[in-house]
Amino acid sequence: MEGRASAGDGVDGDMENGSVGSFGPPSGDRRTGSNGEGETRNGRERIPSFFNLYRPPQRKPQEYQPLQTLLLAYQSLGIVYGDLGTSPLYVFSSIKISNPEKDDLLGILSLIFWTLTSIGLIKYVFIVLRADDNGEGGTFALYSFLCRHINFRSNLTIQNTRLESDANITNYYAKESRIKSKTKSFLEESSTAQNVLTCVVLLGTCMVIGDGALTPATSVLSALTGIQSLSPKITQGHVVIMAVVLLLVLFLFQRFGTSKVSITFSPIMLMWFGTNFLIGIYNIAKYEPTIFKGLSPHYIITFFSRNGRDGWTLLGAIFLCITGAEAMFADLGHFNKGAIQLAFSSFVYPALIVTYAGEAAYLTKHPNNIGNTFYSSIPRPVYWPMF
Repeated sequence: MEGRASAGDGVDGDMENGSVGSFGPPSGDRRTGSNGEGETRNGRERIPSFFNLYRPPQRKPQEYQPLQTLLLAYQSLGIVYGDLGTSPLYVFSSIKISNPEKDDLLGILSLIFWTLTSIGLIKYVFIVLRADDNGEGGTFALYSFLCRHINFRSNLTIQNTRLESDANITNYYAKESRIKSKTKSFLEESSTAQNVLTCVVLLGTCMVIGDGALTPATSVLSALTGIQSLSPKITQGHVVIMAVVLLLVLFLFQRFGTSKVSITFSPIMLMWFGTNFLIGIYNIAKYEPTIFKGLSPHYIITFFSRNGRDGWTLLGAIFLCITGAEAMFADLGHFNKGAIQLAFSSFVYPALIVTYAGEAAYLTKHPNNIGNTFYSSIPRPVYWPMF
């Protein structure tokens, strides 16, 4: 009887520390080994740790040296920022406004700047990239992370591996706030909420796939449209045929993997951002040195007060400036968080802002060329290299 009582005391004491014991020394005499088993100080007894047996497996995030992160940031230019970097080709051209005045252009520039800042810089760089699943990004990575921490039971969801008998064990996870606990309980108890969440995940994934198919077509068509300004014999049909051939080559090239695509396109995107930045500086200095005052939100209010309902309909075209930003999170598994944050904050973001400012500065003197803003604003000596 005394032996059973001491055994019960050992179990109760060890449950509080997260391990199961039987007929052993008190919990203070036991330590947990690196293999997930409890052992006594003299090494005679090994008892499985409850926490280590049942906690979900997690991959340790890989650590990168500063030089490795810098190299990954360079490689991300050709993989992550291709769509976002080519958006200056078609943003101003998609804005259907006749004879825009200077205040209109300042308002458009302000909208572009704050869209890039709020979604690209604040949302993705500072918030979304922190919600990774052990270095993996994307919609399904977040969903997989939720499924490991919430006991989903719906047939449409990924089933959790937690045992039914573990549902009420408070030490299974770390202590949570009251709001997190209520949210977790609601999701675990409502199969409808679980099904809705699964449908939202599938819808978001479908939208990313659709964006990945449509954005390259838009970028390539916009890039090739510039050739029409050189000769009236080149029709839209010729541009479409060239775009189809080029898209087939690009999509077939993707089969060689991220590394080879990055080796090919990262130098191209580096030169692309660099030359766009320099052309933007040139246009600002030549046409409107005070164009950066358009970064003030005051001009957004002025833009909507001047254009009314038409101004709101133009938001769809202005929002194209953020096309491809979702790749920063979706392609996180190919690189790392620091590399993507470094590339966007220190190189891509400033280059895009200066490029759009240069286009707006050019349009202040040539408002009738808004339909072909990008190629019209390029100085003739560098037209063909940029094309």
